[in-house]
Amino acid sequence: MSTGTAPSTAIIVGAGIGGLTAAVALRRIGWSVTVLERAPIIAEVGAGLTLWPNAIRALGVLGLAEAVEARAVPTVSRGNLRTPSGRWLRHNHPDDVGVLAVHRAELHDVLRRALPESALHTDAEVVSIAPDGKVMCRCAGEESELSADLVIAADGVNSVCRRTLWSGNPVFQGRSVWRGVTPSGSVWPVRECLTLGHGQQVGLLPLPDERVYWFVTLNADEPNKEYADEPGEVLRRVGGWHDPIPALIQATPPDHVLHNDIVDIDPLDTFVKDRVVLLGDSAHAMSPDLGQGACQAIEDAVVLAAALNSFTADDLPAALAQYDAERRARVQPMAAEARESVKRNSNPSRVAHLGLAIAARLIPPAAWRKATARWSDWNPPKL
Repeated sequence: MSTGTAPSTAIIVGAGIGGLTAAVALRRIGWSVTVLERAPIIAEVGAGLTLWPNAIRALGVLGLAEAVEARAVPTVSRGNLRTPSGRWLRHNHPDDVGVLAVHRAELHDVLRRALPESALHTDAEVVSIAPDGKVMCRCAGEESELSADLVIAADGVNSVCRRTLWSGNPVFQGRSVWRGVTPSGSVWPVRECLTLGHGQQVGLLPLPDERVYWFVTLNADEPNKEYADEPGEVLRRVGGWHDPIPALIQATPPDHVLHNDIVDIDPLDTFVKDRVVLLGDSAHAMSPDLGQGACQAIEDAVVLAAALNSFTADDLPAALAQYDAERRARVQPMAAEARESVKRNSNPSRVAHLGLAIAARLIPPAAWRKATARWSDWNPPKL
């Protein structure tokens, strides 16, 4: 989108992966961006994640794929499957879909380095937002009104912007996840695997610098439950599982063990309200069962920039309508499948667990690839 004079302007609410990717993408098409982050320091917290081929291709459009690959480990997600006793149900196959395992902080740093410091504003809390692109922001205790041609709400599953202009409160899915990353070399080497229990899962992914990202997903009766000793609670649940699971949990500093409920949101009728557009988890938060959460936020950013770049400045509604139609058609069926996957994986019955084990052993490699590549066989638009 070009005005022929001053660049179009965007306010981006949230400096997570989706928000920063959107900032990079819009700057690539000539927009001026302002990123508002309520935290006092712009830094991604969290553990590890997997970038599937669809997200890697989108990062390639932005010229960032090589920088991310340099900080990641190529692996196969959900290719090696085991039982809690350590018995192998399945080994990686050469035809399996490859992914990149990366620490969130490393991906976040690559995105941040692609932006000028002047575009990033910390300790900036959005207190209200209007459909016409006006944002009331509180910074250092003082409130001020900002405005732009476009406001991108990338403020996560608990989005203030979505709660203000849409509906869509987080929906608890009856699951909790503990995550952690081990210190360099503390438990090494470790082979990637996903271990399937009765309504329980443990995932292990090697990261650069001889670190390991691990997660433990379990059924939960109620949301927002906390434990005085979070690592101890995890060990109580899976401490008897195969090596090196107990050693990885024990090696992780207690204050680096994260515990979160698994939530998503019900599908929205639109991601656009006048000059405000939802992106990432604020638009379509989904359970992590498909490993596509961060990937879809990256996709959103590139598709939004491409849509904006395809129209003149006077055609903002048309550009946003194109983004809305493309993204809802892609992500909402994916979120529905992720929710169904939660139901399957949370079933604690022995019959259900046996069914998963049999399927893992008997599904042909070509069928396995087709199932896991359903969402990753996507190509981004060019900018």
